[in-house]
Amino acid sequence: MKSYKELPDDAGSNIVGQVTAKANRISKRLTSVQRTVAIMSGKGGVGKSAVTANLATALTLVGKNVGVVDADINGPTIAKMMGVRNATLEYAATGVKPATTELGTKIISMDLLLTEDDAPVLWNAHTQKDAFTWRSTMEVSALREFIGDTDWGTLDYLLLDLPPGTDRLPNVIELIPNLGGVIVVTIPSEVSHLIVKKSVTMARDILKVPIIGVVENMVFYVCKHCGEHEPLFAVEDTPNNAFQLTTLGKIPFDPKLSRCNDNGTPYLNEYPDTLASKTIREVAQKIQDFFQT
Repeated sequence: MKSYKELPDDAGSNIVGQVTAKANRISKRLTSVQRTVAIMSGKGGVGKSAVTANLATALTLVGKNVGVVDADINGPTIAKMMGVRNATLEYAATGVKPATTELGTKIISMDLLLTEDDAPVLWNAHTQKDAFTWRSTMEVSALREFIGDTDWGTLDYLLLDLPPGTDRLPNVIELIPNLGGVIVVTIPSEVSHLIVKKSVTMARDILKVPIIGVVENMVFYVCKHCGEHEPLFAVEDTPNNAFQLTTLGKIPFDPKLSRCNDNGTPYLNEYPDTLASKTIREVAQKIQDFFQT
């Protein structure tokens, strides 16, 4: 298969010019964004989107201008978790106006473009059986438009909530070559560690992207009767030992956090004194410290 630059004649479609123009549009858009951070796992079900939503809230609450790109095109959840599912996107000469939470966090998500709760994301093709051929390409194109066509304004942080899969970070690096850093989310289980290690290798050893650290989610629950910390998973390795990375925080399981995500209400505002809230705020502070060193 030939690359774009190897095509001697593109029948007037100017493929190279189109790709270059889109890359330049993203680069220009991100000039007003100070720091870009990808939140990844590689493993589904670890609560990565919940961590992203609450870190965005934590940074917003300390006065930072924050935007979130829901990069999970086929399974978007950020809009619901952050309470903007009913928002209507506005289009202006400067670009798409993102949805904005009550606290001021800016959101762009495929969920804001779907008409029904049960509507899947379908790509144009002769038949949906044929759509798989272009699915990955179209997903990257959609992500490119989310980043490049959204009028973010001036942001201190742009967080990208990546879907599961070790191939997702390379797609982001293609769009944002100077990505500021990566946060890795896992749970304390051997199955999660097995998959997450592959994502760490991809980010650190192959793509050479700075890894801010690891967030271990749902580590334990606090007994409501005695206050003891009871583990949810029986694994001896901690992320420090498993990945040789900085542990940013160990977030306990809290049903109230899940309930707030379901309701689209900010957990850190509703329950500021819980151990999970304190841990999330500590992680947010460590992210800020990372970019100040």
